[in-house]
Amino acid sequence: QVQLVESGGGLVQAGASLRLSCAASGSIFSINVMGWYRQAPGNERELVATITNAGTTNYVESVKGRFTISRDNAKSTVFLQMNGLKPEDTAVYYCNALLIKRASGPQYQYWGQGTQVTVSS
Repeated sequence: QVQLVESGGGLVQAGASLRLSCAASGSIFSINVMGWYRQAPGNERELVATITNAGTTNYVESVKGRFTISRDNAKSTVFLQMNGLKPEDTAVYYCNALLIKRASGPQYQYWGQGTQVTVSS
């Protein structure tokens, strides 16, 4: 079994910073892509940022220049540094991992339980 455990959410004022962490554990051979998604009330879940095991990153346009995704491959952990937070960043943030459990095996997708980020104006 694989688990993704998130931490770092909270309530902050506009302009503040938060750092989210997500640690993967369990039967993992390699994690190809790790990422963060978010879902605000009444909205669909949207991609925030992803990072491959080679370090290639991708961001949604609305967070470029404010958020930075990084990962520690040795610890199977992904981080999201969020600076200049805005009220529209308020959402539940979910960690996501695309991984394989054995060499040349199929790819699986896993989600964390979500962590609330609330930004007040």
